[in-house]
Amino acid sequence: MLHGEHFDAILADPDFAGPLAAVVLLDDDTPDRLAMLERLWAAARGRRVPPDKRLTEQRRHRAKEMLRVVDARDAGMTYLAIAEAMFPQHKPDSASWVGSPIRETTIRLARDGLKLVRGGYRLLLRRPRRSR
Repeated sequence: MLHGEHFDAILADPDFAGPLAAVVLLDDDTPDRLAMLERLWAAARGRRVPPDKRLTEQRRHRAKEMLRVVDARDAGMTYLAIAEAMFPQHKPDSASWVGSPIRETTIRLARDGLKLVRGGYRLLLRRPRRSR
C-alpha cells in the first residue's frame, strides 16, 4: 500500500529512501507494465494516481456476475434458481425456461466464470489488442 493505492511490488529494502529502479520486460505486455509503472511512480511521488484503464466498469461488473454464478453453481444451485436471484426483474419460470434469453445469459456467465477460475483471470488485466 502506497499513499492509499495497492501495488504488487517487491522492494529489496522497503525502508530504503533513495531512488528506485524498475526492470520492465519488453514483450506483448509492455504497455500494461508501463501503465502500472506510471501509477506506481505517481503514488510514490504523492501525486494523483491515474485510473487503471485496463478493466472497464462494464467488464468489472461482468466479472463479478460471473464469479457469483460460479459460486452459486458450486453451492449446488440450478441455473433457474441462479437466474431468479440474478435477474429478479425478469421472473423466469420453468415453463418458458428452455427458450429464455435469461437462461442463455446465465449459462454464459457460468461458462465464462469457470474460465476465469481456471486461470483466465490473468487475461482480465491485459489491454485488448488487435492481435488477440
